[in-house]
Amino acid sequence: MVSDFRRIFHLSDIHFGLENNRALDWVKREIAEKRPDAVAITGDLTMRARHREFAAATQWINTLEAPVTVEVGNHDMPYFNPIERFFAPYRRFRGMQEKVERELDLGCLAVVPLKTAVRMQPRLNWSKGWVSSAALERCLAALDALPRGTRALVAVHHPLREVGTQGTALTKHGGKALRELARRNVAAVLSGHVHDAFDIMEETSEGPVRMIGAGTLSQRTRSTPPSFNEIEWDGENLKVCVRNLQAVETPDMQIDDVPENALPPRRPGEPVAPVHQIPRVDPPVH
Repeated sequence: MVSDFRRIFHLSDIHFGLENNRALDWVKREIAEKRPDAVAITGDLTMRARHREFAAATQWINTLEAPVTVEVGNHDMPYFNPIERFFAPYRRFRGMQEKVERELDLGCLAVVPLKTAVRMQPRLNWSKGWVSSAALERCLAALDALPRGTRALVAVHHPLREVGTQGTALTKHGGKALRELARRNVAAVLSGHVHDAFDIMEETSEGPVRMIGAGTLSQRTRSTPPSFNEIEWDGENLKVCVRNLQAVETPDMQIDDVPENALPPRRPGEPVAPVHQIPRVDPPVH
């Protein structure tokens, strides 16, 4: 009898250039020992998309002992070369090109990409997410082409929640994307960007969508230790365990809401995890 059990490791925001090598060595050992069915990396592989940062990311990712799919994060777009950013934004991924926005067929479960990082957008803060019509159409076409009964995990970089105004929105057109995903056989949306884990059921006019965020494996922690999500699928339900280096219980690692950005909390009442591991200074930006 073929089992429907699947194990997925969900990693995000590794930020080579400010990576946490102890965390990376630990995750690599966990992958080698547990042999997950897939590894989904939801963006921000690098700190500033430098060639040396991509070289380090490529070397590490290509040695993982599992099928891997990689999303593009806003930090992975060229920062210092505008011509390359506009005309060849994914050139630096060439060493792992086959893994970028790769759909994974796990039998009863599939991982389907939805790109939220864009080379430019009509607002000042390009670090925020944007779901283009073309990207959403590609994702929905892939979902609609799945065999009947196959559930999907949709991999994005930015959380899709839209909070209403362009000035404070996490992801432009995220609300539209969530409504479309709610109409399909989507078990959850996997994301990163905010550097803390979360597990939220988002209500839409078309039904609920589960949103699962992974923490960071870098030195740029927000309020919880470096972590990744170990996701188990039993054929009907998803179970998420937030794995971290300090043995903090999973509920204490998860935030109750999605912060607008990945900066450390500065004031009481900001949506942060109960662990409250707030850096004394902002993570350095070079």
